[in-house]
Parts: sequence; structure tokens; C-alpha cells
Amino acid sequence: MKVKFFVPIPETLEELKKLYKSLAMKHHPDVIGGDAETMKIINSEYDHLFPLLKDLHKNAQGEKYTAHTPNAESSNQFKDIISKIIHLDGILIEIIGSFIWITGDTRAYKDVFKALNFKWHKTKIAWYLPPEGYKKRHSKTYSLDEIRDIFGNEEIESKVAKKVKAG
Repeated sequence: MKVKFFVPIPETLEELKKLYKSLAMKHHPDVIGGDAETMKIINSEYDHLFPLLKDLHKNAQGEKYTAHTPNAESSNQFKDIISKIIHLDGILIEIIGSFIWITGDTRAYKDVFKALNFKWHKTKIAWYLPPEGYKKRHSKTYSLDEIRDIFGNEEIESKVAKKVKAG
């Protein structure tokens, strides 16, 4: 399959998800200027690349590794979640490692996040969605900034959040 939107081709699942999220922010039909046909092509490319990259990861230092436990997630799960939260105003969506974290003005969307199986982290004051089948294997506690430093992050703000920062 020839890839049009995912260029250069991502090397890890996190890179694929980050690129998908940024493409959805530009081309999703719910976003001004987006259209359904372009989004169908993006979704098709994502579905093609997902199985090739689903167990390949990279830490914040740029070192690649293969997950110890195979990823049970399907390509549709991530696309569906992003499509349901991409239009919410005043939130910041971050991909940190294999997790999705949401901060900002989230109170109004509590029921949306719960319905999508996000969990509230009271000390980090953020919603998060771990990868399917994730089990914590250590007792260490990290701040959100420490987690960003370990795994790197990609963030996209909703348009309202950008206006608040600028104004």
C-alpha cells in the first residue's frame, strides 16, 4: 500500500498514534476544514500501519524496544477514542508512551471520559487511558512530568485552550 499521509513512515506505535492525532486535528469532518474522504484515507493508512508497529516502541532517549507483552489493542480503538474527544473544547490531549492523558478544563466532559474507560488520577489531576491489558509492575510513583521525561510526549490542544493561552 502506498502511504500518502503518514510520511515519513513512523517507526513506533507511539509515533503512528501521534501522527494520526495531528492528522485528525486537521482533517476530521468535525473540525473546520476537514472532510470525510480525506479522513477515510488516513484511517485506511493507519489500519495498514498499525499491525506492523503495534509492539514497537521508543523511550524518551530515542532507544527502540519491543513490548514484553503483545499489545491487545486494535487499530479501531485508538481512532474511535480520538474521534470522540478531538472536538472537546479547553482540553489538552497527550500521548505519553502508550497512554493517552487529558488535562485542562475537563470537568464538563467527565461522563464522556468515563464512557470511554478513562480513569481519573487524583494526584496528577488528569484523565488517562492505559493500553488494553496494562498492569502496573512496580510500586514506584512518578509525576506526570517524570513520565513525560521517560517516554516523551506529543500534545495537541483544543482550539479553545489555544485561545485561552494566547489571550
